[in-house]
Amino acid sequence: MASSSSFFFAFLFVFALITTTTKGHYPAYCGPIKASDKDRVQFALNLEFLEAEFFCHAALGCGLDDLAPYLTLGGPPPIGAVKANLDPLTNRIIEEFCYQEIGHIRAIFQTVGGVPRPLYDLSRENFANIFKQALGYELDPPFDPYANTINFLLASYVVPYVGLVGYVGTIPNLVHYKTKRLTAGLLGVEAGQDAVFRTLLYEIADVKVKPYNLTIAEFTVAISNLRNELAKCGIKDEGLIVPKWLGAENRTTSNILAADPNSLSYARTPQEVLRIVYGTGNESKPGGFLPRGGEGRIAKEFLEYYLHA
Repeated sequence: MASSSSFFFAFLFVFALITTTTKGHYPAYCGPIKASDKDRVQFALNLEFLEAEFFCHAALGCGLDDLAPYLTLGGPPPIGAVKANLDPLTNRIIEEFCYQEIGHIRAIFQTVGGVPRPLYDLSRENFANIFKQALGYELDPPFDPYANTINFLLASYVVPYVGLVGYVGTIPNLVHYKTKRLTAGLLGVEAGQDAVFRTLLYEIADVKVKPYNLTIAEFTVAISNLRNELAKCGIKDEGLIVPKWLGAENRTTSNILAADPNSLSYARTPQEVLRIVYGTGNESKPGGFLPRGGEGRIAKEFLEYYLHA
């Protein structure tokens, strides 16, 4: 099924490893932080709100302000989120994911309390900039996540996996049963959503995305490499096709589920997550999906460094 050259993908991953370990003026901190269970779980709302607004607007043309306004706690509506031009099957899937994200936010609120919805930039321009970052050049025309099903699936590839690896990194640091149980339940569904997106894209991995001269697989490799570069903590993200030395048991180039050498999920720290969703490679410098920064104590403490620098 995947006819793309393994050498090409091997080169991309080796290049990604070099850039993630050498870019920047000082080594990024990749270790644990001190935080309470409440703070760790509330931090996840930065991703859950993002997914809820993106999926709900794409499938239904409206977001939390219409579907569950009590969960926003007065936070501002997202910038640029609109109804996507999806085929009926994909629209049905994304509608379900929309409702699941609302449930996730409510469950977090009920367990540890909530935070106001932060300001998100879900505009075409922001996604176009993300894909420009990933590829190293501006696409012509600029990438539009809402234009069609394939574009939307690629845009969705950008988001849920970050929440997934964030939960994997969170659970071992939790103390109390109720927060462990909640986060394990959240992780299960987030992993399922990511697997759906990756499978749908893998089925068409060799298809070239119109009007660009790049395949689906090449886009996923570029996005994964960007996230590794921004997070600055090595390879914890992989595209749909990999060289055999990165495949499961070094025996396959297919990579429907990204995982480590033991086929266990990768984990990310809160600072890694912020570096990615801000698009700045700096947990203290907002931008990207969160132009004003994230909510909750963890995000705000990192933001203090930027505001007082």
